[in-house]
Amino acid sequence: MKIKIRNLLMTFSIGAFAVSTVASVGQAEEEFLPQPVVGDPIGGLTETELLRFDTGRALYGTPLFIEDGLGPVLNKSNCRSCHSNPDGGPGNIEVTHFGIVDKGEFTPLPGGTLLQLVAIGAGCEETLPPQANFTTNRITPGMLGYGLVEAIPAADILANEDPNDADGDGISGRANLVPTFNPNAPGEVEPGRFGWKSIIANVITFSGDAALNEMGLTNQIFGDETAPNGDETRLALCDDIDDPEDHPDRDGFTFVDRVTHFQRYLAPPPQAPRSGMRGETVFNDLGCNSCHVASFTTGSVTFDDQPIETALEGRIVRPYSDFLLHDMGTLGDGLPQGDATGNEFRTTPLMGVARRLAMIHDGRVNSGSIEDRLHQAIMLHGPFGEGADAAAAYANADKDAQYDLFRFLKSLGRTDFDQDDDDQITMFDFDDFVACASLDLVVTPDDPCGVHDIDQNGMLDEVDLQSFLLAFEGENGDCDGDGTSDLEAIFFGAPDEDGDGVPDDCVACPGDFDGNGMVDGGDLGLMLVGWGRCPGCSQDLNGDGTVDGADLGLMLVYWGVCP
Repeated sequence: MKIKIRNLLMTFSIGAFAVSTVASVGQAEEEFLPQPVVGDPIGGLTETELLRFDTGRALYGTPLFIEDGLGPVLNKSNCRSCHSNPDGGPGNIEVTHFGIVDKGEFTPLPGGTLLQLVAIGAGCEETLPPQANFTTNRITPGMLGYGLVEAIPAADILANEDPNDADGDGISGRANLVPTFNPNAPGEVEPGRFGWKSIIANVITFSGDAALNEMGLTNQIFGDETAPNGDETRLALCDDIDDPEDHPDRDGFTFVDRVTHFQRYLAPPPQAPRSGMRGETVFNDLGCNSCHVASFTTGSVTFDDQPIETALEGRIVRPYSDFLLHDMGTLGDGLPQGDATGNEFRTTPLMGVARRLAMIHDGRVNSGSIEDRLHQAIMLHGPFGEGADAAAAYANADKDAQYDLFRFLKSLGRTDFDQDDDDQITMFDFDDFVACASLDLVVTPDDPCGVHDIDQNGMLDEVDLQSFLLAFEGENGDCDGDGTSDLEAIFFGAPDEDGDGVPDDCVACPGDFDGNGMVDGGDLGLMLVGWGRCPGCSQDLNGDGTVDGADLGLMLVYWGVCP
């Protein structure tokens, strides 16, 4: 049985280890819990918030239809098509932006800079205008953990600004102040956090922008349809649905609201080990942290001064980004957006970077091993622009330092206990966990065993074991009904030569709850005590979380003297 963090809305105990979770899971408590895997919700959400997360995720992958407001021009009919690694994460789909560049000045053409590739009918198609002499491609950024990013106080982002490079370190980041589209505060601006050039300040604006520009769905944020190449005559022929097309459902939420719930509640990618790797010291020594700021703490109110959900409030988030604009020299794409110039980009958050198949804004780095791709991406930060010194320092670093750096960057997106890095916690990982614990050595974050040391106290002990059991995705029964799970027994020395996760010396006698060597009336009484919903209890013989007739049937099979 696997107990997922998202369902920990009760007090539970496994062996001698107990964790109390309610609607809120505090930062200190989370230090001893496995981090949510990529694509799961953040811990501590209420039942209502979890329902909204699930509803939003379902809509995220559901194609819109023309009668729903799809089109008339679009790139995809659902969010998942672009944000696919996992739902809400980054993707490899490219979109094209275009315009006119004359003597270094960029001019957009009617209809905007984004080329929509699909139309809902003949005559609606958008084309690349012949006068456009400039194009650039962009790949899809992810939204994992961005509810926490939205909750970072604006003052904390602005505190890292240094637009005139007053300290002379060659870094002159500045915020892109963009509209919040807060209906209660028209004209309000906030530091942008989302998009390649920080042109969006909050998740709902991100959802509304993507709904319009990628799917053609007008909504409460952006209510005016995009005409094909700016041609209002063709728009009138192709679109006969009144704007805004996105209407509230019976609960009062629009499609944009629903997918915003999903994206806001997505957990950030895990990081394992969580801190202390030599490679992070190398990262800082090279100057990467001048822009890729490791961590922020979320605030208590949203961009429109509403209370933040408890699960998002006062949390440490480690994005490895300052969310500011920086002059990237030759790595710039020439496309100005908002207050961002053609050479400027937002510092790309590195959380989850180990899972990205394509890197750099246009996805040009997309082949080879993860080490190959990281090397290429770092080197592209030079020879000009604000990343040039860090790129040069990396190029001059010795191979051991570069290797340590890669190992650190590969931890950004790695799941706790995942020794084989397959995003699943299985018997392979358990066997490695037990083998590491048996070495009786001080475990450091740079050891291969460091991925198992949840509390980072240098040893693999019962705290780490109980955290592992929460993350484990296989079966973990109690073959002898003594209240100690099979994996716990193996960890503490029970033999398991066949590696099946059941102690070899276990006498299987399901239903002998009182341990008297018989399945009899006393055990029946104990089964009735646990009748009903009972996750993890020994009376739940089939491990489905409920003690019911199915378990009673199994008990009767073993009725009498134990074999």
